[in-house]
Amino acid sequence: ATIGAGIFVVTGQVAQQTAGPAIVLSFMIAAFSSLLSAFCYSEFAARVPLSGSAYTFSYVTLGELVGWFIGWNLTLEYAISASAVARSWSGYVNAMFESFGVQIPEWLYSIEVPCLFFFLLFIFPLLINIS
Repeated sequence: ATIGAGIFVVTGQVAQQTAGPAIVLSFMIAAFSSLLSAFCYSEFAARVPLSGSAYTFSYVTLGELVGWFIGWNLTLEYAISASAVARSWSGYVNAMFESFGVQIPEWLYSIEVPCLFFFLLFIFPLLINIS
């Protein structure tokens, strides 16, 4: 559910520029870890007869504190995945506007200090005000 354009673009760029032939080994390790994750989810699904995700399974089997922790980890996972997709799309949108002759300021589509500013301004207060 969290895979998007960002993962395909970034993987291809890293494979081309830095990884080289070792990318095959990296994919094999990722496939093995995905297999182990699938085994974990099947074990959870066999023990907990409820439909749900990691949050539901951990809440039912391990308690409220672990469920709360897993829920915030899932939120962080989705935020990072969305940022990867947004990062890749920003390059495409910038190229599209440049083909029409419109120049977008670099600070709008690149990773700079304003990203940290927006995190501190919007996300950090949400994490503090947990009640």
